[in-house]
Amino acid sequence: MKRRELLKLAGLTAALLTTTAMLAGGADAQDKKWKIGFSQVTTIEPWRAQFNKDILAEAAKHPEVELIITDGEDKTEKQVADVENLIRQEVDSLLVSPKESAGLTGVVQQAIDAKIPVFVLDRNVETNDYTQFVGGDNKLIGRAAGEYAVELLGGKGKAAGNVVEIWGGMGTQPAHDRHDGFHEFTDKEPGIKYLLDQQSGDWKQDQAYNIMATALRNNEKIDLVYGHNDPMAYGAYLAAKDAGREKDIKFIGIDGLPNEGVQLVANGELTATFTYVTPGAEGLRQAIKFLNGEKVEKTITLPTQKITKENAAQILKDNGL
Repeated sequence: MKRRELLKLAGLTAALLTTTAMLAGGADAQDKKWKIGFSQVTTIEPWRAQFNKDILAEAAKHPEVELIITDGEDKTEKQVADVENLIRQEVDSLLVSPKESAGLTGVVQQAIDAKIPVFVLDRNVETNDYTQFVGGDNKLIGRAAGEYAVELLGGKGKAAGNVVEIWGGMGTQPAHDRHDGFHEFTDKEPGIKYLLDQQSGDWKQDQAYNIMATALRNNEKIDLVYGHNDPMAYGAYLAAKDAGREKDIKFIGIDGLPNEGVQLVANGELTATFTYVTPGAEGLRQAIKFLNGEKVEKTITLPTQKITKENAAQILKDNGL
C-alpha cells in the first residue's frame, strides 16, 4: 500500500473511532459515573489519529466513564462550537487539544467559569485557570533537534550549511517552541544559513512538499531540512526525491510514531525524528483522578527520545512492527 494511502486510511480510522466514542454513551450512559468530553482539533493527521486511539484505549479501562470525542475538523470556529456544545451537555470534565492557543482561550474560559475542570492537552491556551496541562516540552524537543542538526552539519563551532525550516501552524505555541529551541543551538553557528523566513506547512505533508519544491527551485544547495513534525519532514523528502536531490539532504522531523516517523527513519527517508508522546491516555487518567477527589499537578511533561538509524529497528521491534 502506498504511503499516501496509508495516511488516508489513518484519517478514516480515526474518524470511525471518533464516531464510536461519541455513540458509546448509548443505552448504558445512565450507568456511567463520569461524563468526560474531549475536543480534538482534527483526526486526519497520523499523530492525531494515534492520539484518539490512545485515549480510547485508556477509556476502555474505565467502565465508569462516558467519553465523548468531537472532531474540530482543523477549524478553530468548529472546535469552539464543539466545546460550547460539550459545556451545554454539562460534562464533568473537559479535555481539549486546541488548534490555536488564542482562538480557543475564550471558550476554555467559558468552561472554567461553568465550574468544569479543564485539562489542556498538547497545545496550551492563553489562560492559567485550567486544572492541568499535559504534553511534551516542545522547546526541549526543539533543542534536541537543534543540537543534532549542529552535529550533522559538522559539529559545535564548525557547523556549516543551508537549512530549510518548515513551521507548523504559526498560531500554535508548539511551533514557536520547536523553532525557538532549535535556534538556541543553530544560531550559535555562523556557518549555518537559513533559506526561508517562517514558512508554515500547517503540520501537513502536502503543504510542506510545496514549500520544499519552491526552496529546491530557488536554491542550488540545501543541506538540512527541519520539519516541525514528521509528515512535513517527509513531504520535504518527497519533493527532494522528485527533484533527484534527496541523497544530498538530511531530514529531521518530530513525532516519532512507530508506524510513521520511526519507519521513515528505518527506511532511510528521514535522518532522525524525536518522539512527541500523545497526551490522551495520560490526560484522561488525570481527569479521572481529579474527579475522584485526588490532587493533580498543574503540569505534566511527557518524555522525548531521539530516533536515528541506530535505534529505529529496535523501536520497531519493540512495537511489534
